[in-house]
Amino acid sequence: MRLIFTTRGRMALKQISSNKCFGGLQKVFEHDSIELNCKMKFAIYLPPKAETGKCPALYWLSGLTCTEQNFISKSGYHQAASEHGLVIIAPDTSPRGCNIKGEDESWDFGTGAGFYVDATEDPWKTNYRMYSYVMKELPQLINTSFPVDPQKMSIFGHSMGGHGALICALKNPGKYKSVSAFAPICNPVLCPWGKKAFSGYLGTDQNKWKAVVYFIVGIRRPCRITKSQDLGLVGLYRSSPFHSLKMKKAYDATHLVKSYPGSQLDILIDQGKDDQFLSDGQLLPDNFIAACTEKKIPVVFRLQEGYDHSYYFIATFITDHIRHHAKYLNA
Repeated sequence: MRLIFTTRGRMALKQISSNKCFGGLQKVFEHDSIELNCKMKFAIYLPPKAETGKCPALYWLSGLTCTEQNFISKSGYHQAASEHGLVIIAPDTSPRGCNIKGEDESWDFGTGAGFYVDATEDPWKTNYRMYSYVMKELPQLINTSFPVDPQKMSIFGHSMGGHGALICALKNPGKYKSVSAFAPICNPVLCPWGKKAFSGYLGTDQNKWKAVVYFIVGIRRPCRITKSQDLGLVGLYRSSPFHSLKMKKAYDATHLVKSYPGSQLDILIDQGKDDQFLSDGQLLPDNFIAACTEKKIPVVFRLQEGYDHSYYFIATFITDHIRHHAKYLNA
């Protein structure tokens, strides 16, 4: 067991495992999460280039029922990450062992199903804050503990994790250099998985699930522009150097992209044509593609003949996704 300490001397990370792979090191660490109020594990791959300098960071978000182990053991990403010099980080998908009543009763809610939101409802709101964990706590931990360039970050994921990757990129314009997804849950407010998760974590008021709220700060009195108002005001305020714009609340990629105020994103999505969850109406990529088209946001959507929702599908196209991100991260 190896312990890594912060500059203040307090134990931050406990190394669980380390394996050499394609010249780099695949490691797993455990730490005490402040956001989630529990111990959390994450996997990190350090390519050979990390021995001599800082590398770009690419975050992977896994899908329902997964841990940090699924991606690192099944996707076959290591060779491409090694060749392109990318540090890959893969966190767990939820808090664990929080002793919340009902957290282990269902495979699509609770343990292994954090949905990358910050819960607002009891009893989940104390622990289930995966959005803040992925957006704030984990990157801060990675940036201070490993040789990564904090200015070069990208994100991708699968299914529930694809949803997470899309909303993280869309809610934080400019934070990520690129985004991609495998079979993402594109419109969760309209699918059974999303409705179940959002009802439990965010409450039964569906307006809160998809409301896009803009906060303009830096003036005498904070202004709030909601989607129901003239969003042309957003562009007016964004053009001023004295104001800043923050986008809050929404956790649905299709709704977020309709009001996306940031710089252009180059989005890559692969979707298996024989994916049972596609035919079951859980993923709804057509809604997202239509919203991107209307907003003129570039998206490459590839419907892959014969492929399903599994890691066999991911392993087939993972190199394309690593290459997609490397194009921007290594520019």
